[in-house]
Amino acid sequence: MLKKYEEWANEKIKGMNIWDVKCIKWSAAAFTLMIAKLWAPILSLEWYWYAALGILFMLRPLKKVME
Repeated sequence: MLKKYEEWANEKIKGMNIWDVKCIKWSAAAFTLMIAKLWAPILSLEWYWYAALGILFMLRPLKKVME
């Protein structure tokens, strides 16, 4: 089931351009800000936890770009 979804999603992503990707990034940022606004404890972490998560989530895409 997951494999079929992955194939479908990859096929759809191939049709996107840079503007579509930018819109997805902005919508993810807006959604994240909404979650932070609605759930205040998420903002109680120290700044370096957010930096570590950002780097962690960046590793796989960066690895693919560097190949």
